[in-house]
Amino acid sequence: MARAVGIDLGTTNSVVTVLEGGDPKVIANAEGGRTTPSVVAVNKNGDSLVGEIAKRQAVTNIKNTVASVKRHMGTDWSTEIGGKKMTAPEVSARILQKLKHDAEEYLQEKVTDAVITVPAYFNDAERQATKDAGEIAGLNVSRIINEPTAAALAYGLERGKEDELILVFDLGGGTFDVSLLEVGKDEDDFSTIQVRATSGDNRLGGDDWDQRIVDWLVEQVKNNYGVDLTKDATALQRLKEAAEQAKKELSSATSTNISLQYLSMSENGPIHLDETLTRAKFEDLTKDLLERTKAPFHAVMKDAGVSVSDIDHVVLVGGSTRMPGVSAVVTELTGGKEPNKGVNP
Repeated sequence: MARAVGIDLGTTNSVVTVLEGGDPKVIANAEGGRTTPSVVAVNKNGDSLVGEIAKRQAVTNIKNTVASVKRHMGTDWSTEIGGKKMTAPEVSARILQKLKHDAEEYLQEKVTDAVITVPAYFNDAERQATKDAGEIAGLNVSRIINEPTAAALAYGLERGKEDELILVFDLGGGTFDVSLLEVGKDEDDFSTIQVRATSGDNRLGGDDWDQRIVDWLVEQVKNNYGVDLTKDATALQRLKEAAEQAKKELSSATSTNISLQYLSMSENGPIHLDETLTRAKFEDLTKDLLERTKAPFHAVMKDAGVSVSDIDHVVLVGGSTRMPGVSAVVTELTGGKEPNKGVNP
C-alpha cells in the first residue's frame, strides 16, 4: 500500500516524516541527515543536485545554484539554472522529489500522498504554488497545514487542557511568523486547534542575520586590504557559509573565530581573513532585525483581543529561535514567560 508523508518545506532546510505507531518519525536522507538543505543546483555535466551535495558545491557553481526559493512562492519569479528557466514551484519540486525518494528508500514502498506545511500568513497564491510544487514532484498534496498548527501538534495537545492559548514564535531561515492558537475540545471530545490570530514578515529570517555578518566581514576586508568583495561571487559564497557557521556557534559561545585563507586577491597578494566576532557585537549588528519581530507579536495580541496574562504556553519553532537574543526578546514580550524550546525546529 502506498504511504503518505508529512513535509516541512523550509526556506533553508526541509524535513520529511512518516507516522510510525501513531508517532511522527523524521526520515533521514540518503546522506544520513535529518534535515535536507533547500538548495538545488545543476552541475557542469547537466546533473541535477539537491540538498547537502548542492549546498557543498555552491561556492564553485554559484550561477547554477539556487537557495531560499520559498520567499518567491506565489510570485512570477523565475531563474535560469543549467540553461533552463525555472519557476519557484519547479525549484521546490526538485526538493520535494528528493524528500519523496529518500522516504521511499526508507519505507521500501511508494509514496504518493503528502501533507505540506506552510507559514500561517501564506496567501492563496503561495499555498497554490506549494500544491503545484507537490504535483510536479509526483505527490498528491492531500492537505496544506499551517506551520504553527503543526508546531502545536508537535508540542503535544495532551499537555494542553481545554481552552488553552498557545503562542507560537516561528523564525526560520527566510520567514517569520507569530500565531496565537486556541486548543480546545469539540462536542465529541476531540482536540481542536483554532488559529485565533497570525502575523508575520516573509522577508525576515536567519538568512538576514547571516547577511549582517557577511556585510561586517566585507567591511573588515575593505578596511584592512582596500578591496571590495561585493563583486567577488566566490568570496561572498565562502563568507556566507562562514557567517552561517559563526551564527550557530554564537548561540552557545560568547565569541567565535572566522578564519578564511586565500579569500581573494589584493594588489599586495592573497587576502587572508581572520576575525573574532563576539556575541555582543553580533547582537549589535542585528538589533534592528530583532526589533522587527516585535510588531507582528503586538499585531497578533491586538487582533485576538487578549493580554499577555491570557497566554498559557509560548513555543519557539525554527532554527533561528535558537539564538539567545530571540528567546530573550520573546521572554520580554510575554512578560517573563519562559518559552518552550522542545519542539524540533
